[in-house]
Amino acid sequence: MRSTGSNRWWGVAALAGLAAACGGDGAGAAAGADAGLRDAAGGQADAGVRDAGGAADAGVPPDRPVRFVVMGDTGEGNQAQADVAAAIAATCAARGCDFVVLLGDNIYDSGVDSVDDPQWQTKFEQPYRDIDLPFYVVLGNHDYGGSLFGFDQGGLGNEWDKGPIEVMYSDVSDKWEMPATHYTFTWGNVGFIMLDTNSILWDDTTHGDQREWYAAALAEVAGADWVFAAGHHPYLSNGRHGNAGNYESIEVGGVEIPNPLPVLNGDHVKAFFDDVVCGTVAVYFAGHDHNRQWLDAPSALCGAELIVSGAGAKTTPFSDPAPNAAHWQDDSTEGFLYVVVDRNTFTGQFIDRTGAVNFERTITR
Repeated sequence: MRSTGSNRWWGVAALAGLAAACGGDGAGAAAGADAGLRDAAGGQADAGVRDAGGAADAGVPPDRPVRFVVMGDTGEGNQAQADVAAAIAATCAARGCDFVVLLGDNIYDSGVDSVDDPQWQTKFEQPYRDIDLPFYVVLGNHDYGGSLFGFDQGGLGNEWDKGPIEVMYSDVSDKWEMPATHYTFTWGNVGFIMLDTNSILWDDTTHGDQREWYAAALAEVAGADWVFAAGHHPYLSNGRHGNAGNYESIEVGGVEIPNPLPVLNGDHVKAFFDDVVCGTVAVYFAGHDHNRQWLDAPSALCGAELIVSGAGAKTTPFSDPAPNAAHWQDDSTEGFLYVVVDRNTFTGQFIDRTGAVNFERTITR
């Protein structure tokens, strides 16, 4: 059920210099604070907010059900990604879909080097060639590459020039929709706030200050009956990465290692959600952990539903013991979340790579 908690706004002191020490530049590169933002014509935009009355919402009756797919951690180019894509295509053909939400780590292991990088074909265009839908995308830590002491550490997430390349790919692909590193869009009676949680993790504002931006983002989706947030890093998770503020590991080169840097424990992510997001969204979708979870945490994040859908191309086991109660969870099979929003009801189904429905839950506003 939509949270009835109050919307709380207060500041948290930044831990200055930590991101810069490991390759980040919190003050922004020469391109400026808007380096990750583009308008529809491909030029610089002065805000990371998509017009709530723009193309994504054109001609969609507000009382028509909105149907979409949510998944993350997809960019492997492997058989599991292909199988999940086939299950999505079959589900959408049978039941209808309007769009797909990708939750980051779109291109493993170190993002892309240009809009012509051949990985776009093997890890996005070819796997999803039979899904003729817009893909609304957020960035993950692997999309920001990684560098430490001059060595490639894909997944560390501190190469700030790499994220905007995925923004620019919106001008190349017919499917890829990422007008900025963080942005909003609406579809029918649904509004999405699309977050760049990797920048929040590092407390980096190279591509804009999302704390300052969030009020404008809320204004853009104010007319929607349902408001959702989507980002890569979870607020709560039973996976190996764990809960924000206590992230226990990172994936580097496909290997999970204990968290090597204090800044990566998710304190900034937790503070952002507690201070800014709490009380403003009905559901928060995240990936990062390569499994599927619908958590049962009614007192967390002002009552928002917390869903992890990070099994778009591979799985990793849950932590043992799991720190959070869950309505349902699975770490054995790749898959996705299929959502239907019909007026005042939200129904989500976890579907696996074979097309089988594993779990269903409905909430009502």
